[in-house]
Amino acid sequence: MAGTLKGRSALVTGGGQGVGQGIARALAAEGADVMIAQRGLEAAEAEAVHLRATYGVNAIARQVDVTVRGEVDAMVDACAAAFGRLDILVNNAGGSFPKRLENHTDEDMEGSFLLNYWSAFWAMRAAFPLMKAQKYGRIVNLGSLNGVNAHMFTAAYNASKEAVRALTRTAAVEWGGHGITANVICPSALSPAARDYFDANPEMAQAILGQVPVGRFGESAGDIGPVAVFLAGEASSYMTGNTLYVDGGGHINGVAWRPEVED
Repeated sequence: MAGTLKGRSALVTGGGQGVGQGIARALAAEGADVMIAQRGLEAAEAEAVHLRATYGVNAIARQVDVTVRGEVDAMVDACAAAFGRLDILVNNAGGSFPKRLENHTDEDMEGSFLLNYWSAFWAMRAAFPLMKAQKYGRIVNLGSLNGVNAHMFTAAYNASKEAVRALTRTAAVEWGGHGITANVICPSALSPAARDYFDANPEMAQAILGQVPVGRFGESAGDIGPVAVFLAGEASSYMTGNTLYVDGGGHINGVAWRPEVED
């Protein structure tokens, strides 16, 4: 363990699986104490056990529904109480569903914004006074290439994730004087579900890979995690309000992706 984040504490929403898990493990590998906040408590507890056993850090689990403001506020308070401070906030929890734009209901849009946008806003707002008092804070929000490239049939997800990018830039401007930075990672990394899909659809996997300049799929811990570590530490203190595309270059020309939807 290099220990560049030793003495720091981190809160990672959705840290029990996928990109969030990779980020949580990378932060722990550098010595950060970590709270894994997850809707499913079993996954969160399993990941906390792994972090403690593997990296020797203080890792705790908390069951949270990030679409409920009171639970988000309580999550931030609990993290600060457990570790004595909150240095790093990673807003990773999110999700999407395929649907044609004209078929989106008001409830579809509201639900997506609750999960992808409001959850990040509430967590940032709750964390701000803690980070301001410390004169140190690192906010890492997860954006999406879906929104950047306007992928088809995910309008609610695209719009809510682009709103997160605007929120992040605004926080960077308003909070920079307090020692708080705010940046976005737009990742491309394999999840367990994506692996299963590509194993079952190898032609689709090859078609997508052909559009990724580096010629491979990303890994959550090995590719996304180290960038989050950089944004969480001292080395990035002069970088704020940025979007980092950690996608093997796929954002340059876009990666065509057309999910199946009902007409």
